[in-house]
Amino acid sequence: MISGVLIGAVGTGMFIYGKKQERPLTLFTGLALCVFPMFVASVLAMWLIAAGCVGGLYVASRNG
Repeated sequence: MISGVLIGAVGTGMFIYGKKQERPLTLFTGLALCVFPMFVASVLAMWLIAAGCVGGLYVASRNG
């Protein structure tokens, strides 16, 4: 439960940042981080999905 709250808090921050800076990829990644912990029961899977989302955002922002 704590992992879900922590990941959701990071997602909220990313969502707000993406909205203010008008960066749709950051906005949608933040939204995904806020929503998906409600549907994943495994803590390991939750952290792996979160790492994948943030890593994907990093790769996408570095490549263009």
